[in-house]
Amino acid sequence: MEAQKADLSALRIDREKDTEEAGKSKRTTWIVSTIIVVAIILAAYFALGNALAQAVEVSLTTVALSSPSQSNAVLTASGYVVAQRKASVASKATGRLVYLGVVEGDKVKKDQIIARLEDSDIQAALEQAKANLKVNQADLLSAQRALEREKALFEKGLSTQADYDNADATYRRVLASIDVAKAEVTGQEVALENTRVRAPFDGTVLTKNADVGEMVVPMAASVGSQSSVVTIADMSSLQVEADVSESNIERVIPNQPCEITLDAYPDKRYPAYVAKIVPTADRAKATVLVKVAFDNYDSRVLPEMSAKVLFLTKRDNAAAADGKPILTVPSTAIVARGGQKVAYVVKEDKAVEVPVTVGRDFGSLVEVTSGLSVGQQVIEKVNDNITNGMKVKIR
Repeated sequence: MEAQKADLSALRIDREKDTEEAGKSKRTTWIVSTIIVVAIILAAYFALGNALAQAVEVSLTTVALSSPSQSNAVLTASGYVVAQRKASVASKATGRLVYLGVVEGDKVKKDQIIARLEDSDIQAALEQAKANLKVNQADLLSAQRALEREKALFEKGLSTQADYDNADATYRRVLASIDVAKAEVTGQEVALENTRVRAPFDGTVLTKNADVGEMVVPMAASVGSQSSVVTIADMSSLQVEADVSESNIERVIPNQPCEITLDAYPDKRYPAYVAKIVPTADRAKATVLVKVAFDNYDSRVLPEMSAKVLFLTKRDNAAAADGKPILTVPSTAIVARGGQKVAYVVKEDKAVEVPVTVGRDFGSLVEVTSGLSVGQQVIEKVNDNITNGMKVKIR
């Protein structure tokens, strides 16, 4: 019986001991997991830090077309082509547009009829005024003859002074009525002319602002009415208006030689000169307006085109004769490596060496004759720390 009791007590489960051992196992597992996570984070941090430490921060510049006159340039400014003679042509009368004889691009001569307003009522009034003038002219002939008869009778003593004075007064009244009738005719002719829209000077139609059937008024006073029928410009008066900062305006003088390049045609350069420095500044932009006139230009130059102006120290006749621009980069982008001139492009966050051939030196710019193409981006400032294949990050 006692043996049985001993055996049964040996079979009893010690739950307190098992719980204590499970807790110790969980704590050990949590500590180990935490150490592993911290180690991974630290390793990633140091790896990323080493990678960033090895990458050199660089800035890029674009390979661009430049003028050979760049070496003589003291200043560069941007602006727009503006016609110095330009007009929004409107009518002097109010009416419905019944005729429009031009479209955009048409050339017009001074006093050419561009458009015509409805004029039937004015035509009728003019015909009536002319008829009244004819009636008064007929009355004048009758009054003149009556006056001559009365004068002859009065001189012979066959008529009284009163009869002669009445005939003279009638004659003068008819003369005055003729002047009034002539003024009415002139007034209606002016009103008729006001329904004609004429070109104020020789030019080219830039925009058409009204169509046949629309109401046209001298000043647009209501919705649906137009004040300007067309806009025309004298294409021989084109100039580039450029804004020059106040700090640089002292570099610009009247008749200074310039060179104009249109953004639309970067391969074409136009010789020019400073035509006028407008004697006032723009307070908001801190700039002074400078008007640059073309020496000559072709039909490709159009109003409102954007342009760049080089203000030169002297006219480069050789450069002016050669209309082709050259490929340039900042001189700091070209270095010598192993006896070869090279530039660096960025590919997959790495600096890649590109052998180049250079030409003329223009100070801050250098000509590139081979190895690079227009629009390509290269590292702007290359120093001894930048080598082929090294990691870089773009600023």
